[in-house]
Amino acid sequence: MSTDFQSGRVALGARLRELRAEAGVNGKDFAARLGWQRSKVSRLENGKQTATEADTDAWATAAGVPEQAADLRSRLKGLESQQRSWRRQLAAGHRPVQDRYVVEYQRTATMRGYEATVIPGLFQTPDYARHLIEANTTLMQSPRDIEAAVAARMRRQEVLYEPGKLFRVLVWEAALHVLVCPRHVMTGQLDRLVGLIGMSTVELGIVPLGAPLPLTPKHGFWIFDEERVIVETVNTELSYDSADDLALYGRVWDGLNTAAAYGAQAHRLIARARHLIAPA
Repeated sequence: MSTDFQSGRVALGARLRELRAEAGVNGKDFAARLGWQRSKVSRLENGKQTATEADTDAWATAAGVPEQAADLRSRLKGLESQQRSWRRQLAAGHRPVQDRYVVEYQRTATMRGYEATVIPGLFQTPDYARHLIEANTTLMQSPRDIEAAVAARMRRQEVLYEPGKLFRVLVWEAALHVLVCPRHVMTGQLDRLVGLIGMSTVELGIVPLGAPLPLTPKHGFWIFDEERVIVETVNTELSYDSADDLALYGRVWDGLNTAAAYGAQAHRLIARARHLIAPA
């Protein structure tokens, strides 16, 4: 059994245990309420057994919260895909991962995203993307298919020119100053951002340094069609589709958006970063 699957199963078990505890019922009595053996309740709560949809539906009803059944089914469905190790995904190189994202972006109509430390892949220039992918290849010790991966990432950007799409993207101002590439590459990348302002399919907001915020900038994330959230960490890609998680990340995005600069003000912030970074 994969570590990713087991981690997801343990997380589901923890949620089941939480619902039982909130109902104020001990494990023995809860099993009796369900007509199960006590050991089954224990195995499910501790991630030792995989639940079925019938199990999660019955659990929600027994805990007195039948409205939680849909969330539990969603968590169950996502056991295999909720956590995907980058080491495993990159075993064949970066291109397969980029190709997968091309397909996912093509079937997405509306996206809300936020990045705190990097220019989003959707907006990257080939040179900027090349430096990022090369650095990540070294870090993850994965196959060096850099040029193929860059080409695939550029294909992802074709969705920016498709009618009916909308990409609402926030970038923390700090990301405009992070030199993960030579200065001349970064200035070209910033020029690319300026060119995106005003596109009918793009709403680009810059969250200024020093702006009052209702929450901390935290990590980057992407909300696909208000149905799924993708979060990338150093070693794992996380995918969430429960109603609670979607609502939580939606509130975070909304909070950051209250401080974001758009239009001419965003242009000025990008121009300031370009001036500071430009080669002497």
